[in-house]
Amino acid sequence: QVQLVESGGGLVQAGGSLRLSCAASGSGFSINAMGWYRQAPGKQRELVARIISGGSTNYADSVKGRFTISRDNAKNTVYLQMNSLKPEDTAVYYCRVTVRTTDWALRDYWGQGTQVTVSS
Repeated sequence: QVQLVESGGGLVQAGGSLRLSCAASGSGFSINAMGWYRQAPGKQRELVARIISGGSTNYADSVKGRFTISRDNAKNTVYLQMNSLKPEDTAVYYCRVTVRTTDWALRDYWGQGTQVTVSS
């Protein structure tokens, strides 16, 4: 079983910055990929950024050049540095972690979500 703890959301003015973090804990797994998704009211959940075990990253076009995803393998933690925030970035941000278990299965786990609100 994997537990995820997210932190770092909040209220910020447009142009400001926030840093989200998501720490995975538990035993009997290795992390395959970590990522951030977001869901705004009335919209579907969408990928924001993702980083796989080899270090490759991909970003939604809407955040390229403003957001940076990184991970600390020793801490099983993924970060999302969000700069130049816009009101349209307002959403609940969810951490998603894909792990490989000891029986070689791939499983997804989601964090509880953290609210990011950007005021104009």
